[in-house]
Amino acid sequence: MTDRAIIDWPAWTDSPPGRYVLDWEQTQLDRVVSDVFGYHALQLGLPQLDALRENRMPCRGLVLDAASGASAPYTYPRWARRGSVSGISSAGKAGDAGDDNPANAARGAPGLHAPAGRSAVWCDLLDLPFEAQSVDLLVMPHTLEFTSDPHRLLREAERVLVPEGQLIILGFNSLSLWGVRQSIGKMTGRPFVPSAVDLIAFTRLKDWIKLLGFDLERGRFGCYRPPLASDQWLARYGFMEAAGDRWWPIFGATYMIKAIKRVRGMRLVGPLKVKKPVLAAGLAPAATPNTRNHTE
Repeated sequence: MTDRAIIDWPAWTDSPPGRYVLDWEQTQLDRVVSDVFGYHALQLGLPQLDALRENRMPCRGLVLDAASGASAPYTYPRWARRGSVSGISSAGKAGDAGDDNPANAARGAPGLHAPAGRSAVWCDLLDLPFEAQSVDLLVMPHTLEFTSDPHRLLREAERVLVPEGQLIILGFNSLSLWGVRQSIGKMTGRPFVPSAVDLIAFTRLKDWIKLLGFDLERGRFGCYRPPLASDQWLARYGFMEAAGDRWWPIFGATYMIKAIKRVRGMRLVGPLKVKKPVLAAGLAPAATPNTRNHTE
C-alpha cells in the first residue's frame, strides 16, 4: 500500500460516505459470521471494521501490516520489522508503556491491543505466517484493493484455509455509480474512495476464486445511494436502498462474497472384493468314441 492510501483510508472512514459503507458492511458481517463454526478465525486488514465481533470461535485474530495498522487505535511497533510476526494480547493494562519492547507488546501495551477476546498479528499479508489448512474462517474487508498482488493474496488465503473453510471478501463494485466516479476521480487526481489499485469487478473476482477451487455460496450487493459527500444528501436518497436491491442489485457500490474451499480427491470406499472370472461356455462333442469296442 502507498503512503497516500495509509493516510486516506482512516480519514475516509470518518467521513459520511465512509460511515455509510462501514455501517452496511458491519451489518452484513454480523449476520454472516454468527453461524460459522470452527476453531480459528482471522480478519486481514481494515481495523476500523470489527468483522468477527459476532463470531463465537475461541481463537479470533486481526492480521495487520504496517499500512493497514497505521491508524488509531493501532500503532505499528518500531521493533517489528516488515515480515516479522508478533502476537499481541488483548488483556492490556492501563499503566503499561513502551511500544518498542516486544515484552510490553505481548502483555498488551496501549495502542497495540486488539478488540476484546482476540489477538493481533503484525506481518506481511502476502506471506501469512500460518500453517497450511489451519484457519476455519478468513475475512478480507477491502484487503484485495490495497495489496500490490491480489492473486498472491488469494493464493495465500486458499493455502491457510482448511477444507470446507469459508472465505468472506468485501470490496467496492466497479460496475456502479461509485465505480464511475472513482475512475473519473483517479484521472483528475481526486479519487472518491481510497484504493491502492484499480477496483476489482465482481465478475472477475468470481472467476479468480473459482480457479482456486472455491465454490461461491452467496454474494450480496449494497449501498445504492449516489456517491455524495454529505449526510444531508445521502439521507435524501435513502429511498434508493430498497429500489436498488429490487431493480438493479448488481449495481450496488459495495459487494460481499462468501465462498467455501472445496478439496476434491479420492474417497475411501472400503476393501474391494476380488471376483473370480466367469469362463465362457464351451462347445461339447456330440459323441464320445468308445475305445473298448473299437477294433482295427
